Amino acid sequence: MAETKNILVCGGAGFIGSNFIRYMLQKHPDYRIVNYDKLTYAGNIDNLKDIESLPNYKFIQGDIVDAHKIDETIKNEGIDSIINFAAETHVDRSIHIGSREFVMTNVLGVQTLLDATRRYNLWKMINISTDEVYGTLQIGEDRLFTEETPFEPNVPYAAAKAGGDMLCRAYFHTFQVPVIVSHCSNNYGPYQFPEKLIPFFVTKAMKGEKLTLYGDGKNIRDWIYVLDHARAIELMFEKGQPGEVYNIGADNELNNLQIADIILKQFNLPNDHIEFIEDRPGHDRRYGIDFSKIERELGWKPTYSFEEAVKETIDWYSKNPEWVHNVLERNKHINEYTDHESPIQKA
Repeated sequence: MAETKNILVCGGAGFIGSNFIRYMLQKHPDYRIVNYDKLTYAGNIDNLKDIESLPNYKFIQGDIVDAHKIDETIKNEGIDSIINFAAETHVDRSIHIGSREFVMTNVLGVQTLLDATRRYNLWKMINISTDEVYGTLQIGEDRLFTEETPFEPNVPYAAAKAGGDMLCRAYFHTFQVPVIVSHCSNNYGPYQFPEKLIPFFVTKAMKGEKLTLYGDGKNIRDWIYVLDHARAIELMFEKGQPGEVYNIGADNELNNLQIADIILKQFNLPNDHIEFIEDRPGHDRRYGIDFSKIERELGWKPTYSFEEAVKETIDWYSKNPEWVHNVLERNKHINEYTDHESPIQKA
């Protein structure tokens, strides 16, 4: 591995990015991380309040579409590599509000970072993507998404992510830009914005409110604990080969009804606290990940059991009501759209 010291982590104030930064600084105290984040509604600088005074951590507010500021940051901070979490990720917003911001960040933003990686001859860039670019699997079929599965995105969010991923492929083959792409399944854990399924359900259950589910609630996702994902990214950063794509999953397929049931039981609430509503457009039925490549080539496999980690996650939200309150208060001017299988809640 190269003597990489100054990493630009884009989107590091979000859920996965903040967990990754904390993990990396604990594991690699010799690394320096510059957290570059636009601080949209889902970016929360308080997610890293406990490490903001570390000498090897710095926060810069900025948009990855802003090529001038990216260049300025790379030059001024001596950046030698980029890990990009920055993305518009809210599926329902891409459907009901519009997809322009998704294209700007998830496509043009990625292109901006690729150009910078090329221009400054950086050691490596990693673009964090999603399994949603592959489209949908059917319940019961004996098939998983592999790195060779064709892209068939069914919602604007996934299409924009696929566009960024294809640019990474093109920049590697055309310009030999040392970029790696990951496709990960659904993450859960602390510091996740309450629009996402698990924290949305937990915050509703904390108030004794009903948990709302699209359709029949039987849409299946593969669930991975965020620190398992962080460890996979660490290995891609250290040992991953430029030009490669790695799928990251946990072999933990559960449907949304099962997730709701787990959370209701944790709060001793009855099943009549589930409410079914009309399904959303383009709703993928099932995601399933074959992660044998990263296991075989980089030695990664998930280590957290869902049963234990989801209980710890629920416990974290229960013990941090102030964090939840502050996040919701700061964004109460925004219509509350939920994501990853939960229905729209308009203010």
